Amino acid sequence: QVQLVESGGGLVRPGESLRLSCLGHDFSRATFYGIGWFRQAPGKDRYGISCIRSNDGDTVYADSVKGRFTISRDDAANTVYLQMNDLKPEDTAVYYCAFINPQYFRRGQCESLADSWGQGTQVTVSS
Repeated sequence: QVQLVESGGGLVRPGESLRLSCLGHDFSRATFYGIGWFRQAPGKDRYGISCIRSNDGDTVYADSVKGRFTISRDDAANTVYLQMNDLKPEDTAVYYCAFINPQYFRRGQCESLADSWGQGTQVTVSS
């Protein structure tokens, strides 16, 4: 099973940017529909904010990040990125990546197939 490892989080001020990376080990041997980014703020449920389909690069964004975040992939590097611009305090959360459920993607949503999660990467936006 391909493992996904998140990195790139940090402490930034409102309006600044960060780029998160989701590195997949041995992508070339895996068959999967797509990968998504999810986040969980303290005291709140985890939910999908952006995902990208593997075969054509089609993307989905949650309303809360649309226009500010961009998901992309580098197949040669086995990596999916999340470029986050104009960060706001409400973006503070632990960010995770995971393989996505095709049925939800077709409805314009990002839902994971994960039954377990990695450590994620912490993003804190504070002045």
